[in-house]
Amino acid sequence: MTLLSSHLFLLGGAGFVAGLLAGLLGIGGGTVLVPLLVTLNYTPVQAVATSSLSIVITSLSGSLHNWRRGYLRPQAVLALGLPALASAQIGVLLSDRVSPQWLLLAFGFLLLTNLGLMQWRLRLVGSGESAPAVGMNPALVQLLTGAAAGFLAGFFGVGGGVILVPLQMVGLGRPLKEAIQTSLGVIILTALAAVVGHTLQGNVLWRGGLLLGAGGLVGAQITARWLPKLPARVVNLCFSALLLSLAVYTFGQALFKPF
Repeated sequence: MTLLSSHLFLLGGAGFVAGLLAGLLGIGGGTVLVPLLVTLNYTPVQAVATSSLSIVITSLSGSLHNWRRGYLRPQAVLALGLPALASAQIGVLLSDRVSPQWLLLAFGFLLLTNLGLMQWRLRLVGSGESAPAVGMNPALVQLLTGAAAGFLAGFFGVGGGVILVPLQMVGLGRPLKEAIQTSLGVIILTALAAVVGHTLQGNVLWRGGLLLGAGGLVGAQITARWLPKLPARVVNLCFSALLLSLAVYTFGQALFKPF
């Protein structure tokens, strides 16, 4: 197998894995794709931009399945997604102005912060199923959560699911699985906004992004079918392990990889 063939095969496989995670955990897959693309010698801002393109395809695939099965609430998606459309552009502009090391370090701290948020909420809930929201105005929580997810999509290329899921649980009292399904729908909007912004900046590598997205298209369909059957405890364990392992890897890339 030639070097180019190996590279393309790796991108397709990575997209498939990201799609599996998208359907299972309600994330766009950028938490996996950005570190991988940096390893393949994409610059951090190219990795963020190209990841965003694949996330549009992956999240659309999983959300269509959820919508057909009645698991997706369009009103909840729009309440979080509309504020994200504007804030994503702010993230895009800032990502071009931050050094690669600082971009990756911030990404690692983001992952650890969300791991802490999720564990805190699950301790309050006890089981990870439904519980009343922390005492905040729901409309304000939706506005702030959507805006934060959009910013992170533009800045980090992650779709925003790593913060959408914990903040829906903490601020809105949504069960874990419902938060995941809503998050995946919102990610379509956040990632699309990020792609538009990064395209205008010339950061998107289209062939790599489309190949990643094609793999994700298949993977997201598989796990979107599994999610309703899985115990919340299993899903939480998978989400937590993903965040922790990727945070460690990202810190290593930031500290030891030359740019």
